[in-house]
Amino acid sequence: MEYVIHPSTGPREGSPHFEGRDHEAGLSIILVDAEPGKGPRLHRHDYEEVFVVHAGTVSFRVGDQELDAHPGDVVVAPAGAPHGFVNSGDERLQMTAIHHSPEFVTEWLE
Repeated sequence: MEYVIHPSTGPREGSPHFEGRDHEAGLSIILVDAEPGKGPRLHRHDYEEVFVVHAGTVSFRVGDQELDAHPGDVVVAPAGAPHGFVNSGDERLQMTAIHHSPEFVTEWLE
C-alpha cells in the first residue's frame, strides 16, 4: 500500500485530486487552485463536503445562503445542499475540498 500519494490532475478544472476508493480510503479530496473568477457551477452531493480555505477569498453559495470565506475559514455544505463557489479575490484561491465519500459523486444543477 502506498502511504505517499501524488494527487492526479484531470477534469476538476486542473486542480489535483485524490479519490479515496483507489487507495482504500473513505474520503476524497480536491486541492483547489483557482484563478480569480473561477469555480464550479452549482451542484450537490449525497454526502457533506467540507472546504478549508488556505489562501485567497472565496464566495460560496450553500443552499440559499451567500457567504464569503477567507484563509483559515472552514465552510460546510451539508449532504444534499446545492452549493458552488467562485474565487472572488484578486489572487489565486487555494483551498482543500473534502468529500466525505470514497469517490466523487456529483449532480450538476446548472
